[in-house]
Amino acid sequence: MLSDSSKFRGSAKVNFGRITRLPIDVVKLKNVSQAQKDITHCEAVVDAILGTGLDRPVGGLAAEIIARINSSRKKVLSLDIASGINGNTGEVMGTAVKADWTVTFGLPKIGNMLYPGYEFGGDLFVSHISFPPSLYDKNEIAVQTNDFIALPGRPVESYKGSLGDVLFIAGAANYYGAPYLAAMSFLKSGGGYSRLAAPRSIISVIAKQGKEIVYMPQQETSAGSIALGSRKALLEAAAKADMVVIGPGLSLNEETVRLVRELAAAIKVPMLIDGDGLTAMAENPEILRKRKAATILTPHMGEMARLTGKSVADIRSDKITALREAVKKLKSTIILKGAHSLVGARDGNIYVNMSGNAGMATAGSGDVLTGCIAAMVGMGLDADEAARKGVFMHGYAGDLAAANKGVDGMTAKDIMESLPQAMKQDRSGLIDATCYHPPCV
Repeated sequence: MLSDSSKFRGSAKVNFGRITRLPIDVVKLKNVSQAQKDITHCEAVVDAILGTGLDRPVGGLAAEIIARINSSRKKVLSLDIASGINGNTGEVMGTAVKADWTVTFGLPKIGNMLYPGYEFGGDLFVSHISFPPSLYDKNEIAVQTNDFIALPGRPVESYKGSLGDVLFIAGAANYYGAPYLAAMSFLKSGGGYSRLAAPRSIISVIAKQGKEIVYMPQQETSAGSIALGSRKALLEAAAKADMVVIGPGLSLNEETVRLVRELAAAIKVPMLIDGDGLTAMAENPEILRKRKAATILTPHMGEMARLTGKSVADIRSDKITALREAVKKLKSTIILKGAHSLVGARDGNIYVNMSGNAGMATAGSGDVLTGCIAAMVGMGLDADEAARKGVFMHGYAGDLAAANKGVDGMTAKDIMESLPQAMKQDRSGLIDATCYHPPCV
């Protein structure tokens, strides 16, 4: 015990009183050497040093004890949360116990689920300790895991147009992969009709890989990006589409950036904005606030910083609050990409996605996600549900790819090629998103 029992109050005081009446040795540690023998000779350590309310860096004797536990290589079970992890953000507060298992009580804490806290906790188990369901099923709990959403049915008499007609505005010179991966991943995820508007000079190269995509060659700038002169044709095509995706590999050419802003302001159908499209919008977010149709944004941490005007460090220190504020400010469904991506729904709820792995940190992975989300919209899910389902299926496809090839060296194309199998398993009821574990090799 590192704390002062004379300061215990409430249930802590009651339970400590019970402990003192049982045949249990209670030692108030004054220095780390007192614990060294026990740590050395024990079979396992139960960590209950610090709780979920930690809000300042760990120091002094607690930090020394944590260091000895971690260096001992003994199996560790943490109670509620690994000591040293911020329960609200998942941050490491200076130092933290590296646990093999964590049993958390009532509900998982945000710090149990967000990195790096999730990684420090090991395998996570939840004990409800007799909490009444009325407490943990309350709608007021605005942070949830990204649980199962059923895919819409695929009618026998459906045709390509009935499963989503999506226009992708993407690509530039030297950016061949992003438009291809986004437009083809839409088809691999169950979408119906994929149209790709890209600079005329790159289409012949992309078409060699994606013969199922319908191509719309566009005027281009001297730098090889889509020119402003394509505005009218793109607006006409957008008016006929169920959704428009804009941004993958567009480049930040000044003329193209202006085109993106003008299109976003004028397009009346739902939009998904990704990659360079997000950077284009960051300097004029008022366009997003004025849109009437649904908008989905898919920023990584750097793009989120540009969209919100906050530093990456500030966002990382409290992702939940930063995301909720951005959703409200930009009137959009926002996916903050990363390990355990967060989906911010327009009603203020935040969903923590549990699928995916470190191998997905590879060029083009975000473009695959874009196509997958667009397919979910094409099949009939609303923007919030499509974002949640697309993020989960993308992560699950990544887990299938990792199980097949390993996390080192897997590519975005490996993730894309795993999407049909992921969709098949989801429709077959083989995935339990409420208790998610990655596929085994």
